[in-house]
Amino acid sequence: MAAPPLRRISPSLPAAAYAIPVPMGGNLCYNTFLRRANDGQSAPHGEKTAMNEREVAEIRRRFRPEKSNITHIRGCYVSEQGEIVSQFDQSVALMPQEEAEKMLAILKRALSGTLGKNLIDITFATRQVVDSEEHGLLMALRGSSLGDAAAVEAFYQRVIAAVHREGSYLILLACDTYDVPYRSKDGERQDDASGEVFSYILCCLCPVKPVKSALCYDVPENLFRSARADWLVAPPELGFLFPAFDDRSANIYNALYYTRDPAENHPEFVDAVFCTEVPPPAEEQKETFQSILGESLEDECNYEVVQAVRDQLCGMIEEDKANKEAEPLTVSKRTVKGVLAACGVSEEHVEAFDRRYDETFGAQTEVRPRNLVDTRQLEVRTPDVTIQVNPERSDLIETKMINGAKYILIRAEGGVEVNGVGIHIS
Repeated sequence: MAAPPLRRISPSLPAAAYAIPVPMGGNLCYNTFLRRANDGQSAPHGEKTAMNEREVAEIRRRFRPEKSNITHIRGCYVSEQGEIVSQFDQSVALMPQEEAEKMLAILKRALSGTLGKNLIDITFATRQVVDSEEHGLLMALRGSSLGDAAAVEAFYQRVIAAVHREGSYLILLACDTYDVPYRSKDGERQDDASGEVFSYILCCLCPVKPVKSALCYDVPENLFRSARADWLVAPPELGFLFPAFDDRSANIYNALYYTRDPAENHPEFVDAVFCTEVPPPAEEQKETFQSILGESLEDECNYEVVQAVRDQLCGMIEEDKANKEAEPLTVSKRTVKGVLAACGVSEEHVEAFDRRYDETFGAQTEVRPRNLVDTRQLEVRTPDVTIQVNPERSDLIETKMINGAKYILIRAEGGVEVNGVGIHIS
C-alpha cells in the first residue's frame, strides 16, 4: 500500500522550509554500499558512511535518565488490523524512575547491533533534502521537538500504511538535544566545552505481545496468587535515528536505520518513511557472494580456494578489531580477485568473478566482510553429512578423489568419540 500524502504541516511555510540543507564542509555523505542516490549521482568510492561505531556508542550512552534531555515520549498503539487504538504523549519527568529507565532502554535498543547488519545507513538524494514530503516530514518532527501534532499524525499514517504484520504494535517517538562535548585532536573529551547542539529524533516500532496468566508467589503475603493476563511491550523490531550523527555533527542527508533481524530489512517501511532503497539484508549479501564465487569459478571452486578467501576476510576483520578502527571495514572486489589469483585460479575464472561481481553489487561497491563470512563457524556440508569445524583449525580438513569417489578427510588429533563413546582408529 502506498504511503498517504503528507498533510500541509504549516500553512505559512512551503514544504521545503523544513529541508534547508546544512553545510557539511562542501561534501555530501553518500552510502558507499550498493545504492545510487535517486538523483542519479553515485556514491563516491571509499567515502565515509554516515556513522561509525564510536558515534553510535556516544548516542547510545544518552539513553539514561541522568544523561538524556528527552522530556516526553509520543506514541500510538496500533491493532493488528492497522487501526490506531490509542495515542499518548507522556512526560518522562513524571514517570517513576523504574518506568523511565525501562522506556529509555527500549528506545536504546534501536541503536544496537552491528553496523551494516542491524544498523544500516540511509542516504537521501539532494533533491529530497531540498524539497520532498518524506524529508520535510522528518525535519518537521525534529524541528518542533515532536510538538507538531499534524506532523506526528502524518508520520503515524505513513508507518501504518506500510507495516503489515501479525499482532498489534507500538510506534514510539522521542526527541533529544545533545550538547556535544568538544574533543581535542588526541581524542580527549572536554565536557566543559561544547562544539554544537545535536538535535535528533528516534523512532521505534515495538511488537506488543500477550502474556498468559500464571501462578506467582506474593512475598509480603506469603501466598501463591494468580497473575492476570496482560500485554508486554517487546524490544523494537525496527526503528531509526534522524539525522545521522556524522563526524559528531548533524547530517540531514543521512539517517541510521535499525532492523532487529539481519535477514529482514523491511523495505516497505524504508520506502514509506525515506522513499529510498535499502541495501539487501546481510544474510542475502552473504548468499549472493557465495553464489557468485561458486558459479564464476566453476570446477576451480575447491575447498582450498574457498578457505583462502574466508581466511583473508576473517583476517581483515580480526585486524580491524585489534586496531579498534572507528570507520566500518569494507572490502573491494580487487582484494578478493587478488586472493583468487594467489590460489592459482585461472585468469578466465577470475575475470568471470569480476563480471558477476559488477553485475550484482556494482563495479565500485565495497562490501562489509562481516556480511560475507561467519567468523565463529566453519561448516562443511553434503546432503547427508554436516561437519562443524573449529574456524582456527581449517587445516584439519581436506578433500580428495580416491578410486573415482569424492572424500572429505578429517585428520583426527586427540580422542575421537561417536555418540559419546570413545573409539580407536587403527
